Amino acid sequence: MSTITTEELSATTLLRFATAGSVDDGKSTLVGRLLHDSKSVLADQLEAVERASASRGQDAPDLALLTDGLRAEREQGITIDVAYRYFATPRRRFILADTPGHVQYTRNMVTGASTAELTVILVDARNGVVEQTRRHAAIAALLRVPHVVLAVNKMDLVDYQESVFASIAEEFTAYATELGVPEVTAIPISALVGDNVVDPSANMDWYGGPTVLEHLETVPVSHDLTRCHARLPVQYVIRPQSPELPDYRGYAGQIAAGTFRVGDEITVLPSGRSTTITGIDLLGKPVDVAWTPQSVTLLLADDIDISRGDLIVPAKDAPATTQDLEATVCHVADEPLTVGHRVLIKHGTRTVKAIVKDIPSRLTLDDLSLHPHPGRLTANDIGRVTIRTAEPLPADTYADSRRTGSFILIDPNDGTTLTAGMVGESFASPDPVDDEADDDGWDF
Repeated sequence: MSTITTEELSATTLLRFATAGSVDDGKSTLVGRLLHDSKSVLADQLEAVERASASRGQDAPDLALLTDGLRAEREQGITIDVAYRYFATPRRRFILADTPGHVQYTRNMVTGASTAELTVILVDARNGVVEQTRRHAAIAALLRVPHVVLAVNKMDLVDYQESVFASIAEEFTAYATELGVPEVTAIPISALVGDNVVDPSANMDWYGGPTVLEHLETVPVSHDLTRCHARLPVQYVIRPQSPELPDYRGYAGQIAAGTFRVGDEITVLPSGRSTTITGIDLLGKPVDVAWTPQSVTLLLADDIDISRGDLIVPAKDAPATTQDLEATVCHVADEPLTVGHRVLIKHGTRTVKAIVKDIPSRLTLDDLSLHPHPGRLTANDIGRVTIRTAEPLPADTYADSRRTGSFILIDPNDGTTLTAGMVGESFASPDPVDDEADDDGWDF
């Protein structure tokens, strides 16, 4: 059998990162500068930006136009929707989620940062850490983003003073540490001029750290899969029943976390049946080992009942199955989420009926205080919920696995996504709120 080496994996590492910043902090300009100076902009795109900038009477290209694609965004000079950009350097590939900074678009930032391994939070050097900066840090901590970059922008407008940068970096780092953010890297930049975005700044010789791009290229992307809980949500059962493969039965899906090897003893949840992996097919070829996020087909020693929605896990590392989930959620729909709300919950590849049994608290991101028993969550609200499911779900906590510890709530009537959820405790645990859930309603 052939195997893929760690060297081959590291040669194609992918970093997903998100950007966030308050209005007029220069976030879109930073993203535009990053794309432009890393030679990731096509000639026709740059020409279009130059024409649009000239029509507005601007002498230089407005690089923010490279990311603000909606007409309303260009007219108002703000970012409204999440925009994804794909680019690469010789050292790494990137998927960038450019997220809005407004309070009313909190749900957009949660969506963009939910899969990010790094978040760049912009601060205007003239204003320092403001309320919205703290919100963005709180969301990054809530989503367990492992790396945070504090980009102190517009340093050219404060005469490149080291003391201004140091003060902002110290205040932000202290706040982020309280939230449980594991790593903060502060970088002084000027997105408009290009200082420390791709090329080192000649105006800040007191700064000896990496540029934004250099940090993005070198920040560790976790591939130490031995520490992960191996999880494979089954997406499809493959049975060709052809003359060449009369008895082939494989269980296909994308590995959500960890690594699987031929010979591993596994358990299928929620049934609890156990067997052994006899083969792994990857891209049509047998391999000895496979890891996240590869899409594979597992061959098992025993013909047991497995279907879409089941979860394959190591026999000695299986999560508990439960019908009662306690989670932190961000409500993304315009329709409020209320106690007693009947929903569908999609966890991995499994979708089951559920009911919202209680909403113990709503989180105020301004000061991280809890509003007890609000009764409902409206668009952009973040709060705690208790959910009762019709069938047992094998859910990890979000702190242990972002993929198998997350879920979405869906409106069963029209399929609208209502809420994005994270199983387990939030980033901070103030005094617990008494649970006075009403047991009346849609019981299972």
